[in-house]
Amino acid sequence: MRPRWRPTRRPWRRTRPGRPSTPGSRPAFRQRRRRVSNAAAWALTLYFASSPPGISILTPSTIIFQFQDGQPDQTHVAASGESVLDVALNNGIQLQHNCGGVCGCSTCHIYIDQGGDELPDISEKEEDFIDRAINPRISSRLACQCVLPNEALKVVVTLPPQNFLGH
Repeated sequence: MRPRWRPTRRPWRRTRPGRPSTPGSRPAFRQRRRRVSNAAAWALTLYFASSPPGISILTPSTIIFQFQDGQPDQTHVAASGESVLDVALNNGIQLQHNCGGVCGCSTCHIYIDQGGDELPDISEKEEDFIDRAINPRISSRLACQCVLPNEALKVVVTLPPQNFLGH
């Protein structure tokens, strides 16, 4: 039986657009620009943005986390605009937050021992949820609602034991 006739492939021609005609050669595509995630773009904006003289975009605040269950204190630096809940979670401190940080529960209940005067005022909604928390104090706040302002602060936070059901 005779072999079927096949057209010869010409190595200098492409068979289909975007496909190389010879094995092992690479297609002649332009490299695509690498996309940057929103978080990375935001970080670049914060660090490299120009600001008027005398005004800094990033004013780091210091948050000292104290634990009532005997763990050693932890000190962390936070940027303005971050909540105490975000700082705790980003640094590996397990702080319960059943609602996801939207002021819908009282599980992220904390005590602000120092620096609470410079934090935003407490809202009525937050006050209602603090009333439902276990062992509320005058210095009680919800960690999701304590957003750090645009000034350098030293905030001392005490985390109550979170082994209560419904806390």
